[in-house]
Amino acid sequence: MEGNLRKLVRDNIPGIIQRKKIMNDFEFHIASNEEYRNELKKKLQEEVDEFISSDDPLELVDILEVIYALANEFDISKEGLETMRKKKEFINGSFKKRIILKKIK
Repeated sequence: MEGNLRKLVRDNIPGIIQRKKIMNDFEFHIASNEEYRNELKKKLQEEVDEFISSDDPLELVDILEVIYALANEFDISKEGLETMRKKKEFINGSFKKRIILKKIK
């Protein structure tokens, strides 16, 4: 794990790297607001890709964490996000019925 990574990591990762002496030398910086949003979007794609390739339900936790961080960037709380989800579910439904749209004329 050597080289230029330039990726968003969870808040405790720098401390974990130091404590466990995983690497002798590493650098990080605190992202600007614009960089943070862009990196969150990239992280969301990364986590979704990891879930798709692994089919590991634990990856859903990482996806959810990124979604909460993105929502926070738009001043939306977890509760607010859930309210929005429920409203959309009420209007459009959910995916519980497993409906596959086959054709539209």
